[in-house]
Amino acid sequence: MWPSYVINLADNTHRMARSAAALDAAGVPWHRIEGVLGRALPADEVARVYDAGRNAREGKHALILPEIGCYLSHIRAWEAIAAGDATGGFVFEDDFAADDTLAAKLALLSEPQGMWDMVKLFSFDPAPRLVAEAPLGDWRIGIPYRVPTCLIGYGITREAAARLAARAIPFFRPVDEDQKFVWETGLRVALVLPPPVTVGDQEAQTGTIGSVRRATRSGRTALGQALHNLRYQWDYTRRLRRHRRQERQG
Repeated sequence: MWPSYVINLADNTHRMARSAAALDAAGVPWHRIEGVLGRALPADEVARVYDAGRNAREGKHALILPEIGCYLSHIRAWEAIAAGDATGGFVFEDDFAADDTLAAKLALLSEPQGMWDMVKLFSFDPAPRLVAEAPLGDWRIGIPYRVPTCLIGYGITREAAARLAARAIPFFRPVDEDQKFVWETGLRVALVLPPPVTVGDQEAQTGTIGSVRRATRSGRTALGQALHNLRYQWDYTRRLRRHRRQERQG
């Protein structure tokens, strides 16, 4: 089985304890990745890794410091997988929960295959539209038409991890949003059905991205932000439709 990596901020000891207990109970080997505390980043480092200008032109909203730290944390996980001996690895954020199929599914996903570069272990949509699917033991794996948001748990090949780490900086979208733009990353993103991972306890000593986002003003009026979001979503849908059409045409 590929190794698993848990992204964890040092202050979130309770989250780490829960994650460790879940993986140990499942018999899944794991390593801790020291998360990047976004609010502690110096301004020059933020400017180096975050393209605020492109975000203003093409992003859905300005990134907050925890989102920047989150992206850098996933880059650390990708670099660890790219430098490892295994042909891939699994990445978990420390607020995940898992069902009793996790270990069996991770073992199957660790076997050689040619269908995907990244595989999601969680989706908010229980019945997503698929463009391709195949059996995965007693379960299924498919390529979703629209890549699910959220990187709470996923697998990635060593080659794909190296590719993402090399291209990531500077970034202008949140890390999970970036993975939806598969025509930019060049990755084939799959989804395990049913997903073995769910969202766990959100309590955190460092706060959550959602709580900071809700407390941060966008700089736009409510109507202006709503219109901006509609334009962003329309553009994404248009580009996704074109990409899937080109895939079908070969």
